Amino acid sequence: MLPYASLTAGLLTIAALAQADKPQSPLEPSQGDAPPILGFGTWNLKVSPSNTTEAVSLAIQEGYRHIDCAAAYGNEEAVGKGIAEGLEKAGLKREDIWVTSKLWNDHHGKLNKVEEGLNKTLKDLGVGYLDLYLMHWPVGGSSKLDYDYIKTWHSMEKLPLLGTVRNIGVSNFSPHQLKKLIKKSSIKPAVHQMELHPYLQQKGWVELHQEHGIHVTAYSPLGNSNPTYRSSSRAANTHKTPPLLLENEALAKIADMRNCTTAQVALAWGMQRGTSVIPKTSHAKWIKENFESVTCGLVDTDVDKIEELGKKYLTRFNKPGRSWGVKLFEGLDDA
Repeated sequence: MLPYASLTAGLLTIAALAQADKPQSPLEPSQGDAPPILGFGTWNLKVSPSNTTEAVSLAIQEGYRHIDCAAAYGNEEAVGKGIAEGLEKAGLKREDIWVTSKLWNDHHGKLNKVEEGLNKTLKDLGVGYLDLYLMHWPVGGSSKLDYDYIKTWHSMEKLPLLGTVRNIGVSNFSPHQLKKLIKKSSIKPAVHQMELHPYLQQKGWVELHQEHGIHVTAYSPLGNSNPTYRSSSRAANTHKTPPLLLENEALAKIADMRNCTTAQVALAWGMQRGTSVIPKTSHAKWIKENFESVTCGLVDTDVDKIEELGKKYLTRFNKPGRSWGVKLFEGLDDA
C-alpha cells in the first residue's frame, strides 16, 4: 500500500488537473482492471426517475468518470438516460467513462441465466458494454437462497469473451468465500466491492486484497449518512448507536484544520488508502462537494485519529443475511 504522503501528493496533482481550463477527472477510466478512484453511486437514487437522470447527468458534467449501478437498485433505465445526457452535455464518448453494474441473486447459475440478467442491465443502461460486472452477493436462487457462487462465477468468466463485459468481480464476499472462489476458478476477481467507511475500516482485509492485486471499491463511504442505515446496527463494542458520520466531532475537527467538509475528509481518507469510493447524492451542491474531495489532503495524524474512530464505533450497517437465512461476512469485523 502506498504511503499516505505519496497518495496525498498524487491526489493533489489530480485535483490541479481538475481545475485546469479543460475539465479533467480524478483518474480517467483505467485501461486495466481498476476503476477511477472517485465514482458516483446510484443506490437509493429513486426520488423520481427524472431526479435520478438529472443527478447522474450532473455528476458526469461535474467530472465523475465512474458510475456505479446495479439491477437491484431498480433505477438503471433512469441512470442510463442520465449517462447519455451527461456524456452529450460534457462532449464525451462512452469509452470516456467507467460503468459498473451487478448481477442480482435471482440470476445466479448457468450462463444463460447470467446473460439474461446482464442483457437486461445493458438494455436499461443503454451503454453497449460494462467496464465491470460484479456478483452482487455470494448468494443466489429465486426460490431458495443458497451458496451457488462458484457455478455463477464460472458463467461470469465467459462474459469477457462475449465482448459485453471488460472485467468481472465480486461484492460482499467473506475471506473463506473469496479464497474458495479463486481456488476453483481460472479468472481472479478484478475488483471486490464492500462496505467501507471510518466506522468499518477492515484494514487488514483491504490490505490483503491490495497484496494480491484485487482492487477494492468502498460502498457507503459516508457511513450512516445513508437514510437506510440511520437506525440500523449498534456498535459491536460500545452498544451505542454511533453518531451520524457527517456529524462526527472528530471528523469535523479534521475538516476545519484541512479547510474541507466532513464528507470530503471521509472520502479523502477512503481514496488515500487506495480504495475507490462511490458516494451518492441527488443534490447538485453535494455532487460538486464530493467531487472536490480530491483537494482534501490528510496528514498522518489525521489518519491516526480516523483509525481510532474505527475502534470506538465499529459498525457494519449492511447485514441482510439474517432476513435471507444465510451467514454473511464470516471472519470479518462486526459480522
